[in-house]
Amino acid sequence: MVLAAIYSTWTAILRATKVGQDAAAAVQRARIAGRTIEETLGSVQSFSLNMSYYAFLAQNGSEPSLSFVSRLSSSFPRSGKFAGLDVRRVTFSLEGAPDGGKQLVLRQNALLLEMDKDEKNYPLVLAKNVKEFKTEFWDNRLQDWIDEWKQTNQLPVLVKVSLSLADSKFTAQVRQSVTRIVSLPSVTVLPVWQAPRQQPGAGGAGNPNNPGNPANPGAPGIVPGQAIPGLPPAVGGFGPR
Repeated sequence: MVLAAIYSTWTAILRATKVGQDAAAAVQRARIAGRTIEETLGSVQSFSLNMSYYAFLAQNGSEPSLSFVSRLSSSFPRSGKFAGLDVRRVTFSLEGAPDGGKQLVLRQNALLLEMDKDEKNYPLVLAKNVKEFKTEFWDNRLQDWIDEWKQTNQLPVLVKVSLSLADSKFTAQVRQSVTRIVSLPSVTVLPVWQAPRQQPGAGGAGNPNNPGNPANPGAPGIVPGQAIPGLPPAVGGFGPR
């Protein structure tokens, strides 16, 4: 009887410890997932001349996902795999876990390269037992949040990411919820900003209106460092909204 009492007490302690560890792991994973999404959105990039590479894609519903191009730091997960290719497409998606339930995964590929098989088959798991992964976007015209982003050739002003996690795959009760609202510090770079020398009246050795052209040294043109009329001061880069 004493041994049975000791055994039951010991198993109860082990069970409580496991529950506590699972809860702590869920909180930590939710925090890491939110921080990772926030970091990638904070360094998003988009160029309209190469929009086929820089499209901002989002989907909600039964198979939610979020995909965009970002300039990532060398400390970002799996950066060593890409050998200095800092500009990469990141794709967050909610998928079925091998042992059941849903998990939030992250896949990456270099901007001009296809995703390799290892990245497709073995993505980075950010959170397990995910009950909901939802993205919303601020609409300046409606002055409200919308859950569908159709303007894939533009960057939203604000992105709200909601993530809900449970303790295990067997329960529907949400134990941890994370909501992050990220203000994107970038805008889509227009063609005239990206390649000003290719625009009519811009500088260039082949442009007869260029003051640097030996054939017409006195012609007016764009002087390096001089503001271009009709354009913001930060030509060729990302400016604040």
